[in-house]
Amino acid sequence: MTGVPASASGGSSGARGATGQAVDGAPEVSDPAAAMEARHPRGGKLAAAAVNQASVWNVANLLTMLRLLLVPGFVALMLADGGYDPAWRSFAWAAFAVAMITDLFDGHLARTYNLVTDFGKIADPIADKAIMGAALICLSSLGDLPWWVTVVILGRELGITLLRFVVIRYGVIPASRGGKLKTLTQGVAVGMYVLALTGWLATLRFWVMAAAVVLTVVTGLDYVRQAMVLRRRGIAERAAALEEREA
Repeated sequence: MTGVPASASGGSSGARGATGQAVDGAPEVSDPAAAMEARHPRGGKLAAAAVNQASVWNVANLLTMLRLLLVPGFVALMLADGGYDPAWRSFAWAAFAVAMITDLFDGHLARTYNLVTDFGKIADPIADKAIMGAALICLSSLGDLPWWVTVVILGRELGITLLRFVVIRYGVIPASRGGKLKTLTQGVAVGMYVLALTGWLATLRFWVMAAAVVLTVVTGLDYVRQAMVLRRRGIAERAAALEEREA
């Protein structure tokens, strides 16, 4: 999330430049930071930095912050009264559901309204892993979910995150439809386990979780394949560029 969002920097209107002359003779600019720099050249850079810093507080980042704040609240509700009270588990499910819903909206808002910031790039995946990890660990510690399921899901998520950082010099691995389906299935499965379900619903959640585990493994292997292809392609392109410069 680099730069200032369109809403903060003036978007396309800022690109048009001056639209007239202000009373003091300085060009009239829609960008508040640019206007400050035009009127006060010495303090212009400080003003621009202040606007850039303020742009972090946009609606997308606020939703991400809310999701981070929900993590300790979810854990407290999940483990309240020994962790087996249906009422507390229902409240924990509500917190988990809100976190999952905000995850759907914050990234969409950031991309649609140009609200992408460096903070959001870092905080969004951390918030995703934190709420899902907290739920899985709580469920396994209470004996509701086998530990190997938690290890497989969290191991995959952390491994793919590290893999993205390793190959980022060669390019970005785009999110696939399978990855999005995996995220949705995981959310539904974990949410069903958070609730104190019985009967056929308890049986259903077992199969939903099984599907989530399968998608987790399959999409993880696909990301590894994409990373290998991306790395080979990047190395080949760099080698070709080096040969052209030497020729």
